[in-house]
Amino acid sequence: MAKTGKLTILYGEGDAEVLAAQGNTMEKAGHAVHQAAGRKNVEEALRKGSFDLVVLGPTLSRNDRHHLPYMVKKASPKTSVLVMHTDGSRHPYVDACTDTGASFETVLARIEGMKIAGTVQGAAASAAAGR
Repeated sequence: MAKTGKLTILYGEGDAEVLAAQGNTMEKAGHAVHQAAGRKNVEEALRKGSFDLVVLGPTLSRNDRHHLPYMVKKASPKTSVLVMHTDGSRHPYVDACTDTGASFETVLARIEGMKIAGTVQGAAASAAAGR
């Protein structure tokens, strides 16, 4: 059964204040957001739950933003990964990224435009692309 546009998102940041503020913004956009501060908490959440999307924020270290997409796909190959504040287009396990300095509105728009398995928006995006 396809879901509506609401996604279950795991949102990871290194800074707890940024995590809380932007996590609330994602929730106001209609998503169920699970927040994780730091790499260890992101990895623990991946072991305990399932998510449509994992968003890795810019306050995580560069190393964490590089390593964690592998961990996401290892836990669940169908889970999509969005990495903020990076050029993730060359990373084999990153489905989408935002440029350094992108506004959070840009991040929300990027999420809405992603083809995420099992969602109505993902099915509509695939249909629009002729797939």
